[in-house]
Amino acid sequence: MSAPRNGDALTSYPVQIVMPSDSIKVDPQLTQQDHIVLRSLLHHIDNGSAAQSTDAASHDEASIELLASLNDLSSPSFVPTITTNWDFKPPYMNTLLRCYTQWATTVVRRPTDVVFLTHILLYLSTSVPSALYLYYNFTYPHAILHWLMQTYYCGAWTLLLHNHIHNNGILAPGHAWLDMAFPYVLSPLMGHTWNSYYYHHVKMHHVEGNGPEDLSSTVRYQRDSLLDFSIYVGRFLFLIWIELPLYFLRTSKTSLAIKSFFTEMTNYLAIHVLLTRVNFGATMAVFLIPLLQMRVGMMVGNWGQHAFVDKDDPKSDFRSSITLIDVASNRHCFNDGYHTSHHLNPRRHWRDHPASFLAQKSRYSSEDALVFTNIDYLFITFKLMARDYDHLADCLVPIGDQIGMSKREITEMLRSKTVRFSEEDIERLWHGKEKSKVDRTMKIRTAAKTRDLRSTLLYFWEG
Repeated sequence: MSAPRNGDALTSYPVQIVMPSDSIKVDPQLTQQDHIVLRSLLHHIDNGSAAQSTDAASHDEASIELLASLNDLSSPSFVPTITTNWDFKPPYMNTLLRCYTQWATTVVRRPTDVVFLTHILLYLSTSVPSALYLYYNFTYPHAILHWLMQTYYCGAWTLLLHNHIHNNGILAPGHAWLDMAFPYVLSPLMGHTWNSYYYHHVKMHHVEGNGPEDLSSTVRYQRDSLLDFSIYVGRFLFLIWIELPLYFLRTSKTSLAIKSFFTEMTNYLAIHVLLTRVNFGATMAVFLIPLLQMRVGMMVGNWGQHAFVDKDDPKSDFRSSITLIDVASNRHCFNDGYHTSHHLNPRRHWRDHPASFLAQKSRYSSEDALVFTNIDYLFITFKLMARDYDHLADCLVPIGDQIGMSKREITEMLRSKTVRFSEEDIERLWHGKEKSKVDRTMKIRTAAKTRDLRSTLLYFWEG
């Protein structure tokens, strides 16, 4: 008998019934919002074409209304997020938590976002004192523990910062000073140089949308190749300091070019001085190792976010990014799994992504979008490096025409979306040209212009 999901009523059957969705595991640690979304998708899978009926539409409408009520301060169902470790249940709040929440809602910009203040206070009270004490009295055990703590923090911090840079802050106007200051204090401790994430992510990545001019674009790489991935990460590690300013110069954004270069160089200079003249060991643990770790991690994550790109319509946000319904991305990283929704509207509030996804479910289906569960972006990248398409197929939540596909068909479909785009493909699909007419010299110039290290190296290697 099909197991009930997150509060569904038990139903008795005279015989054992195996539903198509039974192969999809529902993680009990999913957020309430993710449970609602996943139930809707499983309902669609189990009912096939019947899911397009009036009853199914009513089911989705009720789910969307419930999701909206969770974010509506005037609704009895309103639920703020206080911590990422458990869901907030008003009837069971203790007095201390209630007092904290009442105060915190006056500090954050939106009442739903108490969790942001919780994290800021956590980092200020642990990361900062630990870093300062390492400079005062460096020991290797403390350095290792500090590194482990920062490794645990850095994912959630990056997505908190992600919300900050997309919405020009996260705290109420009365606390603008703290809203402006805390990223400058905490970002270097987590592996971010000052403002670099804002310049790279908001001013470049979302402008280019993983297209060929995007410095973090995946389209020129074979996305299940370890060699290509190594080149991709290496390029970012060693060249981003100059590539980003040059990108802004090419796009006539001189002010951003100067600012991005200046802040990056200022951070590097500060780390150099601290390494050579203050405390080598403490600087390694507090600044340099987190910086290298964060930059590798961000490229691993971005690769997973944009590994599957449709060969016919790669410019579509529905077909060049994915949606994850998983614990790591959505419970602990503020709904980062709804990456397609984020690209459709970069300023959409993180709590609004689940409702937006359900409201556009038919569009996601018709666009052949990809939805996964029980896997995060990092493990998508790892599984691609292992070319374990069977595991990726097991994690896919089929929608639209995917529902009738066999596992073999799904693996082949996923594999087809990781194929590298040639320069001819790029000319045709992004620039509207049926056939590329670039000669040997133009190929080199194109690679140099876009800083496509892979194309340049392979071009000379192939003669």
